[in-house]
Amino acid sequence: MGLYPEAPKSPDPKATASAQTSTNIGTAVANNLMGNVNQVTPDGNLTYTYTSKKWTDPLDGKVYDLQVPTATQTLSANQQAIKGQTDKSELNLATLAATQSGKLNDLLGRPVDTSKAPAAGDPSKIGLPQYTNYVSGPNLQTSLGNTGNITKTYDTDFDTTKYENALMSRINPQLEQDRSALETRLANQGLQPGSEAYNRAFDQANRQVNDARFGAILNAGQEQSRLAGLARDQATFQNSAQGQQFDQALASAGFGNSAKQQGFQNQNTTTSANNALKDQTFNAEQAQLAAQNAARAQYLNETYAARNQPINEISSLLSGAQVNNPNFVNAQGAQIPTVDYAGLVSKNYENQMAGYQAKQAGIGSVLGGLAGMFTLSDKTAKKDIEKVGELKGHGLYEYSYRGKHNDGKRHIGVMAQDVEKKRPDAVRKGSDGLRRVDYGALFAAGRKK
Repeated sequence: MGLYPEAPKSPDPKATASAQTSTNIGTAVANNLMGNVNQVTPDGNLTYTYTSKKWTDPLDGKVYDLQVPTATQTLSANQQAIKGQTDKSELNLATLAATQSGKLNDLLGRPVDTSKAPAAGDPSKIGLPQYTNYVSGPNLQTSLGNTGNITKTYDTDFDTTKYENALMSRINPQLEQDRSALETRLANQGLQPGSEAYNRAFDQANRQVNDARFGAILNAGQEQSRLAGLARDQATFQNSAQGQQFDQALASAGFGNSAKQQGFQNQNTTTSANNALKDQTFNAEQAQLAAQNAARAQYLNETYAARNQPINEISSLLSGAQVNNPNFVNAQGAQIPTVDYAGLVSKNYENQMAGYQAKQAGIGSVLGGLAGMFTLSDKTAKKDIEKVGELKGHGLYEYSYRGKHNDGKRHIGVMAQDVEKKRPDAVRKGSDGLRRVDYGALFAAGRKK
């Protein structure tokens, strides 16, 4: 036995097809016999009988006996009696219908007279309403004319110098006269410039001058504020007058626009009322047309009904009573499923090929992975050993490792003790005392060509 055994032989298609045909025919015959169930009911019976018919398989020439069923229904005595009476009644009615049908020659020979039918409504006499279009909206006034320029500034000059100078120019002569009179009085009193009494008198005079100047400054500010207030009041009055003029112009424009809008709405209301009246007129004309057509349709229906009545009576004579047929149940016997013989043969072959290919791939991958390295192969480290082939004079075994080396997998390889006898150079003993084999040195791993 070599390392790579021969592939399984593929099944014969002709033999497989012949076996599948035989299986199918046998199953079909059994299902036919089991499925056709004889039935007995109060109204009658259903019975199956079979006739053999030969059939030859064109593939292999085998001859098969096929069972062809025949279903026979029989009525009970009462139902058979009813059927006899029914057949007799139908014959009598058919005879009467044949006699009466002679009248149809005259009836059908005359066309239906519709000359007295009410006239149909004429849709062409109804015209679509001509609506009045709505007018465009009025042109409203959206702007006002120039109502004057608003005064934004007025005299607010805060420089009071001119007012101060005007006041000082009026009191300076008097101040000069008072100063000269003071100097004369002090000289007459014998007081000399620089003396304490002289300086005290002039200091008091200077304070009076300063008080007069401060009074002029205060009066100048009050005068300036008074003039600015007058200018402000004048501007406010002017602006108020312009605002009143603007409000009057705005009110006038609003009144004019309101009058135009009211006129526009009145005109559109009138247009809507006129269009609604046209719609009512159009709807009334359509209702009248529908009423005319309904009256004509009713007349024609009554005319055709009068014509069809004799025909319907004769047709009813031809429809006799019906016999109650036996109420057979849908009895289905047990079905034998068809065996997929060809599929089983094909699946078995696929499984054999898959196993063969997996074994071949496993051997090649194991030997290819072990090349160039020393692998534990001591016989004492293995268990469940099974020989699977030979390669280049060395036995190949499938096995599992013992103890700590057990990885839960099955491995394929040689026994180190056997290799050591022929190729000691490919065997090495480890520190644990177990032998290991260099498969790369032992032989070229891989599938033999």
